[in-house]
Amino acid sequence: MITHPEKVLFPDSGITKGELCAYYEAVAPSMIPHVRGRPVTMERFPAGIEKKGFIQKDVSKGFPGWLERVEVGKRDESGGSVHYPLVGDARSLVWLANQNSITPHVWISRLPRLEVPDLCVFDLDPSADDPEALRTAALAVRDLIDELGLPSYVKTSGSKGFHILVPLDREGEAQGAWRFALGAGAVLVRRHPDLLTQEFIKADRGDRIFVDTGRNVPGATFAAVYAVRARPGAPISAPCTWAEVEGGTVGPRTFTLRTMAARIAEVGELWSDLDARRSSLGEAHTRLRAMLTEAEWNEALAASTRRPVSRKAPRDGIQKTRRAGLKPKA
Repeated sequence: MITHPEKVLFPDSGITKGELCAYYEAVAPSMIPHVRGRPVTMERFPAGIEKKGFIQKDVSKGFPGWLERVEVGKRDESGGSVHYPLVGDARSLVWLANQNSITPHVWISRLPRLEVPDLCVFDLDPSADDPEALRTAALAVRDLIDELGLPSYVKTSGSKGFHILVPLDREGEAQGAWRFALGAGAVLVRRHPDLLTQEFIKADRGDRIFVDTGRNVPGATFAAVYAVRARPGAPISAPCTWAEVEGGTVGPRTFTLRTMAARIAEVGELWSDLDARRSSLGEAHTRLRAMLTEAEWNEALAASTRRPVSRKAPRDGIQKTRRAGLKPKA
């Protein structure tokens, strides 16, 4: 049962919670194969997108017994755990939407091997609205991945950029996707220094496009395929083709909640062959490392892990690098 289906979540377009739930129920056959088994982080907006929302990971209390969950230990020193929801059917997907969870964000790994990624994600985050620059950046990522002998899939972010994914065979080590993406980002920045950057700090990016490889850190998330984004018009993070990107016919917010049904009816499931194209990063990573000097690798690592200086001195002078899975030097 949908509670308060009349609640308006997108005031600009009048899209209600009932419409959101109906969208996720309709898109479930296309969406579920891509999100099944992946821990989900909910982005909830109880008062609609014009009011402040919040992120929720844990569903350990007050949730239906039929909802699948997975317990994951916290990465800090608390010794606690988080009970993430899982989405394996349309009912689960609609239940999330009924909690005013507009966007489900998912891991790059799935059960039963959460420690090993089956996706590598490049998130292009522009500093300015420049469709031509963004298109050039996306195609540069595609060309490098192709040069390394790997398949790539692209989807609109539903926000400012594109998400580019490489499907993995899960035969590599846990942090293989992160190291590969970081190195690929370094090669891209070297080739296109005026267009791309790996600087995490926004003030250091200028007008360049941020190649965000942090989505590959263990436990990090990205907007699920076919997810609605909490932006005016309810844009969708939807699969598209490289031909559409190259031709400029598709942008980050081209597809919306109200147009997605027609889109799927027209093009079908564009990622239906993704599982059949899962690849190993082994040889590609070896070739990638040969393209970089040690100094370039270290600079990529430094740029992507830099954080704004806190007003408070860091405890014991240790910078927090756990998010990147790194240990501080003694």
